Amino acid sequence: MSAELACVTGVLDGAPLGTLLSDASGLIIHVNAHTAQMFGHFRQDLVGRPLETVFPEGLRPRLQDILTLARGVRSPGPFELQGKHRRGNPVPVELTVAPVDSPDGRLLVAFLRDLSERRQFEERTRLSQKMEAVGRLAGGVAHDFNNLLTAILGYSEMLLRKLQPDQPMWGELQQIKRAGERAAGLTKQLLAFSRRQVLAPVVLDLNSQVAGLEDMLRRLIREDIQLAVTLDPLLKPVKADPVQIEQVLINLVVNARDAMPRGGRIVISTSNLGPSHVPAGTLPELNLTSYAMLSVTDTGTGMDEETKARLFEPFFTTKAVGHGTGLGLATVYGVIKQSGGQIDVQSELGRGTTFHVYLPQVEDRVVAPIPTDPEIANASGGVETILLAEDEEGVRLLAGRVLESHGYRVLHARDGQEALEVSQQHTGPIQLLLTDVVMPNLNGRDLVQQLTRLRPNTKVIYMSGYTDSIIALHKILESGAAFIQKPFTPDLLIRTVREALDLPVATSAG
Repeated sequence: MSAELACVTGVLDGAPLGTLLSDASGLIIHVNAHTAQMFGHFRQDLVGRPLETVFPEGLRPRLQDILTLARGVRSPGPFELQGKHRRGNPVPVELTVAPVDSPDGRLLVAFLRDLSERRQFEERTRLSQKMEAVGRLAGGVAHDFNNLLTAILGYSEMLLRKLQPDQPMWGELQQIKRAGERAAGLTKQLLAFSRRQVLAPVVLDLNSQVAGLEDMLRRLIREDIQLAVTLDPLLKPVKADPVQIEQVLINLVVNARDAMPRGGRIVISTSNLGPSHVPAGTLPELNLTSYAMLSVTDTGTGMDEETKARLFEPFFTTKAVGHGTGLGLATVYGVIKQSGGQIDVQSELGRGTTFHVYLPQVEDRVVAPIPTDPEIANASGGVETILLAEDEEGVRLLAGRVLESHGYRVLHARDGQEALEVSQQHTGPIQLLLTDVVMPNLNGRDLVQQLTRLRPNTKVIYMSGYTDSIIALHKILESGAAFIQKPFTPDLLIRTVREALDLPVATSAG
């Protein structure tokens, strides 16, 4: 190698980008460390090999176009080419080339920029936009469906209580109720996916969540699958809804089980992850903060790139018809995103799969769950007056009938404005306002603000399937106001009402 060429290669070694030097025939003369790392080779293994080593044969026409530079013909650039990693993975590359005259002949200098992170970001953005659009539709459908399911489940339960199992129609009613409960489960998944469910986040210890579920998870998997749990004893707490985090873990373990039809091993682990420990390019959306990482790894069949690209899409499934709704991982995605976290998947065909869930850590102490008072939990009815504001007729009639059957006096209103008018016309006390969050004319939160100014001793319970303004609802819940999620059962309604009435008067949400 001449001194001039040695000088050129020295400069290329210090370049912040990948660099490659080839002769006019397309043989590689020199690469720097960036280029070797980009394609998974050792530097010395690439020297003397053709350019097709890192760029597939299928791109030969484009490569020939580029090589014309070495013959003095100007070619447009930069090019975007599909490179090839040593393991066979595609490597998208932006390539800028220029001819160099040297005593060793005319050479081709190429500057390479790895576009993998950019492509991943573009794909994540595309997926996020698609899921947001579908999520809006799913959330709207779930909202209307929850109102219908409240009536279906409520009336079927009321009728079942009037019948004995050996009476005609009892079996048919039981099937109606079960179908309604399954539909309610699907609706919850839609709301989780669309990130429009109502979460009840608390400061929690992920280790305790995993440990508490371990026995149940072992029952979910088969005998030919081993389950190992590795928990970081120094794991810092996170703030999330414990019920939803349990669902995330169950979904991931079931998904891992189904990927191992011939048995295998599942490993659940937790660890602390500081800003400097996030794998480069893995999750560009992560902020500069510390995370708790929950990982679920299996030794199953793995996934190809096409499957991974669609993994979190709603209704996408690789399972046979009738063996999955395609909402499991979409639900996981929605829960984690709504909790302020991220989820990442690493998988190769035949090499298993690992899901990494990242949740922001907090400095607060873990709050122990408050035990339920058995007397309150088993409380029945009362004699108080309840103002019921609900624009969906089926829900309003059901809730009113349930409350009246338990001794309460119910004042009905079809929206917030009518509720105010009913309140003004009623001369006696109103102990409780049970109101939907989203209603025409006057929404639930504004109704509460106006009504409690006139009747400061009136307790409040909000109810909703979801709201178009989920942030406003979270502010309501953060104020300590009582809330009941649709669809609800008669038992849950009566218990929630009794609990609210028995509590001391608190400042209303406003």
